[in-house]
Amino acid sequence: MQIVHKINDFLFIIFPELENANEMEIFNAIQKYYTYGPFVPKVTIDNGSVTVEVDTEIIATQDADYNKTIALCEKGKFDEAKIILEKLILKNPSNSEYHRILGQVLSEQGDQDEAINALIDALRWNSFNGWALMMMGNIFARHKKDSATAMKYYDQAIVANTADHITLANIAYLLFQENKFEDAKKYAYETLKLNDKYPNAHFILSLIAQSKNDLHSAFYSALQAIKFSKQKDALYHNAVKQAFDTANKITGDLDGEKIFSAYRSQLEGEGGTEIEIYADDEIKTAAKVEIAERYNRNKHIVKYKSTYPAVEHLVMHELVHLDFVNQARKENLNQVFISTQQNKNNFIETILPAINNLKSKIQDQSTIDFFIESVFSGLNLQTYNTPIDVFIEDFLYKEYAELRPFQFLSLFGLLQEAIKAVTDERILDIAPQSVISKTRTFSLVNAMQFKELFGIDTIQEFKPTRAELDLADAFYKEFIEYREDRKPGEEYELIKHWAQDLGLDTFFELESEAKFENKNNIDDFLNKLQQDPFGLEETEDPFQKREMEKFQKHQEEIGTNMAIVMFMVEALKHFKEKDAELIKQAAFELAMLGTQGIDPNKKDYIISSINNKRFSGNQVLAFYYVSWALAIPEQVQHLGLDFHKEFIMAKKLSD
Repeated sequence: MQIVHKINDFLFIIFPELENANEMEIFNAIQKYYTYGPFVPKVTIDNGSVTVEVDTEIIATQDADYNKTIALCEKGKFDEAKIILEKLILKNPSNSEYHRILGQVLSEQGDQDEAINALIDALRWNSFNGWALMMMGNIFARHKKDSATAMKYYDQAIVANTADHITLANIAYLLFQENKFEDAKKYAYETLKLNDKYPNAHFILSLIAQSKNDLHSAFYSALQAIKFSKQKDALYHNAVKQAFDTANKITGDLDGEKIFSAYRSQLEGEGGTEIEIYADDEIKTAAKVEIAERYNRNKHIVKYKSTYPAVEHLVMHELVHLDFVNQARKENLNQVFISTQQNKNNFIETILPAINNLKSKIQDQSTIDFFIESVFSGLNLQTYNTPIDVFIEDFLYKEYAELRPFQFLSLFGLLQEAIKAVTDERILDIAPQSVISKTRTFSLVNAMQFKELFGIDTIQEFKPTRAELDLADAFYKEFIEYREDRKPGEEYELIKHWAQDLGLDTFFELESEAKFENKNNIDDFLNKLQQDPFGLEETEDPFQKREMEKFQKHQEEIGTNMAIVMFMVEALKHFKEKDAELIKQAAFELAMLGTQGIDPNKKDYIISSINNKRFSGNQVLAFYYVSWALAIPEQVQHLGLDFHKEFIMAKKLSD
């Protein structure tokens, strides 16, 4: 087939990139466009025309064999590929790519001398065959240990194909092996200009930095190599090892106290309260902060277990906890996480089968009580900490780059503990499966963040179900939405949301610290909670006020909420035949749910006093208002639900 183009304005219309191009640029562009796989057309420019001769007959007869050869090579069937290639070369010896692929096959089979001969043939037919040039450089660098000759081929490969980031990375590695670190760094950076996600270049930069004892840079580049590795190949595993090696060296050599001492001083100045930090291997968790007011002390205390790796990170983590508390306190938005005996009873009801199973194996009641308390406390700790922890780790990663090696080692160690907690057969044998599932979901959120921050994926090691993965993913996406412009106290919203989605919201109370008349007397507060469990007598709770303002603003935007009206009609019909006590029972249950916050967009709320039905958030709100309007009308104004218009309309519709 022969194609002729006049070099005129029309050519520049169909090839706009050729406008203002010289003759050589036109030649190269046309040849590149009409090249099909290994089949390069003959291009000539003469008398104001460019002529392209494409040998369609050869393409038709040889293309299938060529593609078959590529497929065989990809499967590692080099002997079969070699037979076909030799036949193709006999038929069409001028095809440079046939010789180049044969050279690759021979190199893979270990015959480097014959591979060189084949590649020379490839270059004799096309001296700009960039892949053949690069392979020659690789063979001389890796197998012949002749870097001088290798560099000659690499330099030509760059001339032949300036966008070849792989060649540049190979050159960088070759220079690194020759201890030419500055030259190696230059080529590695040139590689990243072409492809900033090429993991090999990042790994080479890590090796160069390590050789110069720049451990922080070595650690950073190793992480980049991990993040950009598409599969867990040799490079990935080498980068992971490099990250751990450099992190361990940094944490071993650096005085970690220097990292947190400045932050501690900052918080002491802002809060006006001394902070004491020391090791305590008797605490149940890796680290904890004891807020001064909660313990009736004049100073905050941060404790950590000395047996954990990179404890400086644990200390910083607890200091950020304290920082968040201080931020929320300034806005009167701090929340207190507590659990009453009723909360514990609610939990016990959900795990009765597991308790009975344990009783069949163990007769000692104190052991059973310890088991219940441990599981209850552990689950509540996760419920409270997980949403806050992801904000803390995000803050530390962004604001304290020098802490990252400590953070990396510490979080990885904590994840290994978390994996064991939900996969160890001894634990699975006695722990309630529902608790294991919820624990796993929380831990998956931490694993997702670790993958985002450090590139290492531990998610599948938790052996999650599809449902657990989906819920953890939804949690993490919600966190991402909040983190962009986190405001003081917003982490408590996630505690409530995630607890509701996991069915854990009846196991604890999250109350505004502003409700404490005396912040160090929780017993007084609990007594008050028993007397006024729904907070109807409280005058002003800044946290609930902010939540209510958000809700009311939404209601104002949508005007009369017809969905609420129709659900109220349904509620009026439901309560029509019920006596006052039953309506009041439903009202109190709905109010208890209301104390945890009701999401209008959520589905699958369960109200035990209204059997065999799952409620959407809007249905709950409608039933909530109607039950109180019917049973306790004098208190409706305290609910904070501006549904008076909807209720009047619903009553008219239900008459």
